[in-house]
Amino acid sequence: MTNPAGESNDGALRLDFDRRVMLQFRGSVVTSDAGLLAYRELDDVLGLSALASDVLADPRTGRNGRHALAGLFRQSVFGRLAGYEDVNDADRLRHDPAMRWIVGVKATSGAAASPSQIGRFETQWLAADKNLLALADLSGQWIDRVHARRPPRGIVLDMDSSVSPTHGEQENSVWNGHYSCTCYHPLFVFNQFGDLERCSLRPGNVHSADGWGGVLKPVVERYKGKVSRIYFRADAAFASPDVYEFLDAERIKYAIRLPANRILQERIGHLLTRPIGRPPNEVLRSYVNFTYQAGSWTKSRRVVAKVEWHPGELYPRVGFIVTNMSRPAERVVAFYNKRGTCEQWIKEGKGAIKWTRLSCRSFAANAVRLQLHALAYNLGNFLRTLATPEPIKDWSLTSLKEKLIKIGAKVVNHGRYVAFQMAEVAIPRSLFADILRLIAELRPPPVTSTA
Repeated sequence: MTNPAGESNDGALRLDFDRRVMLQFRGSVVTSDAGLLAYRELDDVLGLSALASDVLADPRTGRNGRHALAGLFRQSVFGRLAGYEDVNDADRLRHDPAMRWIVGVKATSGAAASPSQIGRFETQWLAADKNLLALADLSGQWIDRVHARRPPRGIVLDMDSSVSPTHGEQENSVWNGHYSCTCYHPLFVFNQFGDLERCSLRPGNVHSADGWGGVLKPVVERYKGKVSRIYFRADAAFASPDVYEFLDAERIKYAIRLPANRILQERIGHLLTRPIGRPPNEVLRSYVNFTYQAGSWTKSRRVVAKVEWHPGELYPRVGFIVTNMSRPAERVVAFYNKRGTCEQWIKEGKGAIKWTRLSCRSFAANAVRLQLHALAYNLGNFLRTLATPEPIKDWSLTSLKEKLIKIGAKVVNHGRYVAFQMAEVAIPRSLFADILRLIAELRPPPVTSTA
């Protein structure tokens, strides 16, 4: 930023189309991200950054560190939430008044962390083995804080992989024939609220289900004794005997897409014959279930099949689902079909948070970046699910970023307080007040002394 302290000495600019219009450049007294302050309030109520500073190790031993670890962490996470996914974005953000108040302490009167400070924090401190493991667990610990305020009765877990294209010489960046690009191949587990329970960065050429246990098992372990029932959904890439046996042993109800084969097709052969008579104008659906045991399975399991005849199509659409649920076949299919929301959440992470931006050379540094993106996604989703009033209840993370976070504000400093004069365009004062009210309702009641 050329003039971080205020207006340029060159004075205002004028426009020829109307000389009454003046352009003034005031670096540290305006912000385009004032809506981030609502997320900072939610962070404070839930104690998210405080929890992160408790579990992350700070390698600094001296006392001259300008910014506390919690402040550096907030700058990394909140910057991603606002769409600043690169380390060099800190060159501008360090002077932004909203970011300075989010970082807190010394940043409020000076500047937030510089690109070099954020770079060391993300690529060196957090890339250490101990901190990387702590980061992987942090999303689940944050979700536990949310559930402590609003406990769920049951949890539905959706597992899926995705692609993060790479464009350089990043470590473990490999060609993937399915996606036809050089990439990483991360793995994700979401719950039914859209929260990202856990994720893992993997080389680009691994199978979609590779390392599923390291991602799913810690999530299941966290929920033991906390919820009455756990459900699991996944596509055909996770149709593996190891997955079934783990879920059966943990008494988790599941619905997993099963790849078709000759034996399965023969079991529903009577439904694959084209119906006699004039083709209908609507889709004809048939459901059937039967027991089946593949050669690699230790026991037989229930399989649900759905057959659809679509107008104008010569062959039917057939799908198989392996499940241990006892509900009717049609309801099993309906339950499995809701897995599509998981793919939508992955798209939101790519679009709103830009978590495919993994441009560091080392694999560990890119793994850190993915975890920080995941935490930014969860913070955004917490506000969406916990503190959005009815008029904006269905807004996506992208809409919230563009209309709530990207509120322009003029900052006015007074002797005893600082005023952010917010632009009232997409989010009026009454709506912002409702957001803060919903956040305040999440704050635990003060502890009263009995003495």
